[in-house]
Amino acid sequence: MKNFLIIIALVFLSLSSSCQSSYKHLQKHHSSELTLKSVPVVKAELNISTKGDQFVDPSGRTMFLRGINLGGSSKVPYSPRMGSHVQENFFNGTDISFVGRPFPLEEADVHFRRLKEWGFHFIRFIVTWEAIEHEGPGIYDTKYLDYLEAVLTKANEYDLNVMIDPHQDLWSRYTGGDGAPIWTMELAGMNPRNFQKTEAAFVHNVCGDPYPQMIWFSNYYKLASATMFTLFFAGNDFAPNCLVENQPIQDYLQQHYINAMVEVAKHVAHLPNVVGFELMNEPSSGYLGLKNIEEPFATDILGAVPTPFESMLLGDGNSALIDSFSLGPFSLKDEGKVKINNERLSIWKNKEGCIWRQHGVWGYNKDNQPEILQKEYFSLADDDFNRDYYEPFAVKYAHAINAINPDWFICVDNVLFPLPHPLPELKKYNEVKWINGSHWYDDVTLVKKKYWPFLGLVDGKIIVGSSAVRKAYEKVLSDMIDETHEKYGNVPSLLGEFGIPFDLNKGKAYKTGNFSMQEKALDRCFNIVEKNNLHYTLWNYTADNNNKRGDHWNGEDLSVFSLSQQSNKADINSGGRALDAAVRPYPKKINGVLNSYSWDYKKQQVNIVITNKELSDYPTEIHLPPYVFNDEFYVYSTDGDLAYDKKENVLMYWPKSVGQHQLVITKK
Repeated sequence: MKNFLIIIALVFLSLSSSCQSSYKHLQKHHSSELTLKSVPVVKAELNISTKGDQFVDPSGRTMFLRGINLGGSSKVPYSPRMGSHVQENFFNGTDISFVGRPFPLEEADVHFRRLKEWGFHFIRFIVTWEAIEHEGPGIYDTKYLDYLEAVLTKANEYDLNVMIDPHQDLWSRYTGGDGAPIWTMELAGMNPRNFQKTEAAFVHNVCGDPYPQMIWFSNYYKLASATMFTLFFAGNDFAPNCLVENQPIQDYLQQHYINAMVEVAKHVAHLPNVVGFELMNEPSSGYLGLKNIEEPFATDILGAVPTPFESMLLGDGNSALIDSFSLGPFSLKDEGKVKINNERLSIWKNKEGCIWRQHGVWGYNKDNQPEILQKEYFSLADDDFNRDYYEPFAVKYAHAINAINPDWFICVDNVLFPLPHPLPELKKYNEVKWINGSHWYDDVTLVKKKYWPFLGLVDGKIIVGSSAVRKAYEKVLSDMIDETHEKYGNVPSLLGEFGIPFDLNKGKAYKTGNFSMQEKALDRCFNIVEKNNLHYTLWNYTADNNNKRGDHWNGEDLSVFSLSQQSNKADINSGGRALDAAVRPYPKKINGVLNSYSWDYKKQQVNIVITNKELSDYPTEIHLPPYVFNDEFYVYSTDGDLAYDKKENVLMYWPKSVGQHQLVITKK
């Protein structure tokens, strides 16, 4: 039996279409330029820009980005209401609307005011490709785009700055996640209605309740998601005969994805609070780089675990006995073999069947038995997915977005699945303002939904002891910053996601009202991030979260706000969860360089050290949330003048000399 903790690391971590038969693997690393729509350049003066490895405001002051993801339920349509558990009309992927995600426009004021008072002045704003282009290729939901513009205009009224996050998990809702429209799979020749029974994907909406905990991660290793990502990043090389409207499917998909995000960019270009765009949330390399399709992925997966070859057989209408595993208390539990696809359904709509069979990866022999023909078909000569596929896509995307506003930064994360890749080498493309937005979670807490401060996991290695765990996690984030400088150059790092599940211990806090365990777990995460002076966007704020359905997606419940905890709508803090940890003072703007800062929520004391090289009329600004201080606090400073803006909850500090300065602020 494998140790459970190692499992955590590995776990976590009808359109015109033609795919003609070919047994020849064409030369790889073929690339082509995309034809992008011509758009006028509209340049707004942005509230935040980058300078070296810092974020700065228009006055040149260094900014510390304390942010949050908005929001968890933006992965699913608003109408009809479509949480990931809803089965009715699930496969209607066109008559839907995301207008109202993350919340209806008439509710924006209360949510933005709450976020501002809690000190979240930066938002990683979730949009999906499906929200923009669900009706069909090139048909954009103008009502959603207008709504998006309106809600971000409202955010600007609250001085909330925004990075647009084109969010996806596992490719789409129809492969167990979110992101791409259903027509992207249909144009590849797939029938999503057959994904579940063929183990091409495991989908909450199809299987219904109860949904097995964390099973959704496993979909990255299954046929539907792996195939779509392979086609998206490298279809020109690995599926050259798969054409859509006489265009290679890779080019077709990438062009539509980029053009959809360009439509977003055009609608928000005039807003000074929209300061950057992300490339894609947690992308996958699909099958690319696999050495042998007959062997299982080099990770542990929950549920039925077909090898890539077995996945292809099942998707092509074959039945098979497949290994199955469940998550036991401390290890994977071998459930033995399970019979899959008794009905011999196929996920392929056309008579030619599996794309990979058409391209000579496998076939049927004279006895009509399946056999592998090219087990190393997806291997890469240099095992360099980044260089040949990820980097070219990132550059095309960046150029298209920056054609709207060249001052926007472009956030690019590392590819996480099937196994984590290093960051791509982007510093040679220095015409783009890159930032690194990689993610980090305390996997033990996330997967087991229990907080054990003495137990951690890094790169598959068990860490024992509270101090050792903390130091190991701090190094993970320190290494993230170092990798940014190595691969992107002297540019900023932003921790795009971290957080905790609030349904720890089977949701015990929902019955008792005691969130002290969540406070401890979340505070440790914040302390680790703050130790590295790392900008961040916490995962997440979900306006319609409730105790029963969490964030309305695959059983996740990581929102710091919940309607189930809201007892008094007149109280801006009502509905907040673990606020003693989540609501924190911090240095928002620094006239100089931030050396260190820390917040002790038990002592209710913040300690900030800064260094300035010159005097200025612009002060250092420190946000003091009313939830903590209520305008009553003591301040110790090494020298200088102080003033307090009660309306903005900001303490302003002007040092009288150059050098290092310390401020200690404690609640009265």
